[in-house]
Amino acid sequence: MAVPDGGLIPSAGFMLFPQQAKSGKERNHTMLTGEIRSQIDRIWDAFWTGGISNPLEVIEQITYLLFLRRLDELHTLEELKANRLKHPIERRIFPEGNDTKGKPYDSFRWSRFKHFEAREMFEVLGDHVFPFLRTLGGDGSTYAHHMKDARFTIPTPALLSKVVDLLDHVPMEDRDTKGDLYEYMLGKIATSGQNGQFRTPRHIIQLMVEITAPKPTDILCDPASGTCGFLVAAREYLREHHPEIFRDDSLREHFHHRLFNGFDFDNTMLRIGSMNMLLHGVENPDIKYRDSLAQDHSGEEGKFSIILANPPFAGGSVALARMGRFR
Repeated sequence: MAVPDGGLIPSAGFMLFPQQAKSGKERNHTMLTGEIRSQIDRIWDAFWTGGISNPLEVIEQITYLLFLRRLDELHTLEELKANRLKHPIERRIFPEGNDTKGKPYDSFRWSRFKHFEAREMFEVLGDHVFPFLRTLGGDGSTYAHHMKDARFTIPTPALLSKVVDLLDHVPMEDRDTKGDLYEYMLGKIATSGQNGQFRTPRHIIQLMVEITAPKPTDILCDPASGTCGFLVAAREYLREHHPEIFRDDSLREHFHHRLFNGFDFDNTMLRIGSMNMLLHGVENPDIKYRDSLAQDHSGEEGKFSIILANPPFAGGSVALARMGRFR
């Protein structure tokens, strides 16, 4: 996340390989297999050989495609529910009919366009799907909100077709596997040595979460959220220590909609962090655009019960002066 004077600050979002983020109790069934890691590596290599060498751009394009796959899965669930109950679909993500250019909305679905010939797939995503996503209320998630300036930058039909085919074979049914896969990809960015955002060691994140020991009724905030590493770790802690959250309607609602809050002023980080939370099973965290050092926060005293963050130390005297307001 870039500070206003152009410096680079370490964010709270650094994720090491997923098995380091799990308790011993969880590792046995969530550790990524060598085969799945190899699949992710092949996707990553396909981008690099296809002409996209910026690791942030790679993860962002993968994130868009994962989101499209998720939207299709949600729409399919709504169809199955409607068929079972013998009534019309209540919540239609992909509208009926055609878009303004005459393309059927049904062709925007992952399960449809993955079978298209490469050139047709490229045309559908670039000219139809991405304009649709930018106007999407979507699945109601914070991630959908951050799609308004989404850009499709995969340069060739051949690369798109290859990446879609590779992603289609990655198992995404299990929530823990989805989260671990994304963390593994974030770990690849972290080890690229090109992005100063990804520097908070995983064991420090875990230690801070364990010291603060969040409770199901807390309201957490990371004012420099990056990829949401602190918030994901807090989610894991709550799931392990407070399983009652998922048996209580009120606590579950709080968990999905009010417990997790994060600020960043890099739109790429907002999308990546929101998707990280989404794939870890948090439906609608409040991850929003805000410069935590430059903006006034009057009226928010006492709003959050726990602040988990790696404060921005770069940026010289300007950043340090602004940090004075947090004392």
